[in-house]
Amino acid sequence: MKKNMGSMDRNIRILIAVVLAILYFTGKVTGTLAIVALVVAIVFLATSLLNFCPLYSLLGINTAKKKES
Repeated sequence: MKKNMGSMDRNIRILIAVVLAILYFTGKVTGTLAIVALVVAIVFLATSLLNFCPLYSLLGINTAKKKES
């Protein structure tokens, strides 16, 4: 897996994941929306830790800084 996420993208995803997890565990969101929020939080956290987003690969997006040679 080639890294395709930049640091700003990672930080935003982690922040969103934390907010969604807080909303879920405090009971601010319930039902189906709560389950969807938790799944999105897990996916955002996993992609942030791996520095790789499969959807970015499919769409040809790369927010990682390019190495100068």
